[in-house]
Amino acid sequence: MVLEKIKSPQDLKALSNEELCCLSQEIRQRMIQVVSQNGGHLASSLGTVELIVALHYCLDTPKDKIVFDVGHQAYAHKILTGRNRNFSTLRQYQGLSGFPSKDESVYDPFTCGHSSNAVSLSLGLACARDFLPQEEQFKVVCVIGDGSLSGGLCFEGLNNTGHLKKDILVILNTNELSIAPNVGAISNYLNKIISLPVYNRFHSNVENFLKTRVPRGSRLLKLMTKFEEGLKGLFVPGMLFEELGFRYFGPIDGHDLGKLTATLKNILEIKGPRLLHIVTKKGKGCAFAENDPVKFHGIGNFNPDTGEIVKKSSAGEKSYTDIFRDKIAQLGQKDKRIVTITAAMAGGTGLDKFRDSFPERFFDCGIAEAHAVCFAAGLARQGFKPVVAIYSTFLQRAYDQIIQDVALQELPVIFAIDRAGIVGEDGVTHQGIFDIAYLRTIPNLVIMAPADAMELERMLELALELNKPVAIRYPRAEAVVDKDFSQPLKLGQGQLIKEGKDFTLIALGSMVREAKKALELLSREGLTGNLINARFAAPLDLTLIKKTCAHPGPVFTVEEGIRDAGFGSAVESQLKRPVEQLGLPFEFVPHGARGLLLEKYKLDASGIAEQIRGAIKKNG
Repeated sequence: MVLEKIKSPQDLKALSNEELCCLSQEIRQRMIQVVSQNGGHLASSLGTVELIVALHYCLDTPKDKIVFDVGHQAYAHKILTGRNRNFSTLRQYQGLSGFPSKDESVYDPFTCGHSSNAVSLSLGLACARDFLPQEEQFKVVCVIGDGSLSGGLCFEGLNNTGHLKKDILVILNTNELSIAPNVGAISNYLNKIISLPVYNRFHSNVENFLKTRVPRGSRLLKLMTKFEEGLKGLFVPGMLFEELGFRYFGPIDGHDLGKLTATLKNILEIKGPRLLHIVTKKGKGCAFAENDPVKFHGIGNFNPDTGEIVKKSSAGEKSYTDIFRDKIAQLGQKDKRIVTITAAMAGGTGLDKFRDSFPERFFDCGIAEAHAVCFAAGLARQGFKPVVAIYSTFLQRAYDQIIQDVALQELPVIFAIDRAGIVGEDGVTHQGIFDIAYLRTIPNLVIMAPADAMELERMLELALELNKPVAIRYPRAEAVVDKDFSQPLKLGQGQLIKEGKDFTLIALGSMVREAKKALELLSREGLTGNLINARFAAPLDLTLIKKTCAHPGPVFTVEEGIRDAGFGSAVESQLKRPVEQLGLPFEFVPHGARGLLLEKYKLDASGIAEQIRGAIKKNG
């Protein structure tokens, strides 16, 4: 076993190419073994094994820096950088993160879970490096995927890097989806030539000669400077990057370790911005992941021999995503003005059913959330009813567009905000805990949160009727049906579910069911309280809230979001009296199972009951 001997990337230096290939296969088996038990991002990480082995073989990490875009392709990086022993704790509470983490290893310059930012981060590292003395210099390598290029921030980084002419190597990994046909003998031959030191010395000498000996603007200078560009343009698809100021190499086979290491060694010695284009196969080395890379992009437990998904025991309830999936397709059948928009997450957000039923009214904007929201505003201006289905954590990337292009314009764009609240094992970069706080301060925006499956359906119906900007947030959880929440839904109207004498508890969305259970626990101790299902974070049902809170008992709010500037803060500012705000603390929430984290932060039924009991006892 080669992998057992690898304690750090330095151990790779003594391996032969054959041993590096064996190591790659062992890394794949380790990934499959762990992800089958813990879930995770399998297909992408399987596809980048040889690339990561080659990078650590050629670089001097952690002095040299590798910055991953998104980071869901970095499992091999974790395994090679001293974390193999603990790799079985991947995505488990207090175990290894599913993404690169600055708090986990010196080999991770950044904690990263969102897309398209790696080039900009790398440029910052490179500019800072250039202020250092020679002995402290280091190389910067940025690994991006073809999905990253759908985000505008990536192009902003590429544009500025090309302009500043900094020494950065960007590796573009495409998954046999875009420019792959150019992988072949001619391209490989050209790439071999243009990456050789002798060629680049010649290139540099000719360039210096032209700059110093040939008059500016001369026809000869123009012809000579276009020669290499034109030659490469015949065979390789790198002209876009060349125009942005990068030397382009590739595309090459990203699974050929010998070719990768030889090319990297040469390219790493070239100065200025460089881009190496490699072509890989998602799910490489695992037949079922290769056959269905979308399914195995982010996967739960599965049988490592067959790929069959292991079903967790459940009461058979649908998730909120499932409810949204069925309802939006049903509404789309009735109203041809409904159009749906996703940022590369049709399956994850539940828009796949709508897409398959009404493909002409479904739009996938790629990993470009700001564009998706702005695009929706244009559709709304012309009388359509756009529904933007998006994860809470990714909606943050479009904050300016929500304000400027939707709310300010009073356009009826509907945001279906999935994974709102604690997401779980994907962790700190993916927790959807900020949306209440960052949305509730925006004028003209209605914010709803359903307490059960039926409320989500009714909220979608109401949102389509309102002709206003609307956000509906719902968790990554099962959506049960509760007859207590069956009251008809009206704009800005909450629901009084229970009455009591000792306190009032105002719950929002996913916390209503937990709050209801908490009241049942407290009632056994003789404590009774009012329970309000708020339904709306904006506008608040101030009539119901003020009437119910008129008695002298303490008032509590509970939400699955950060307390600071959240729902409870809004209630307190309107009531003009102290409110005990139960929610998540003002910090980044780590990864772990949702149920476990709700328990940790006392947002499950027993935790809510404990906080109410303690506050009542404290206040006498």
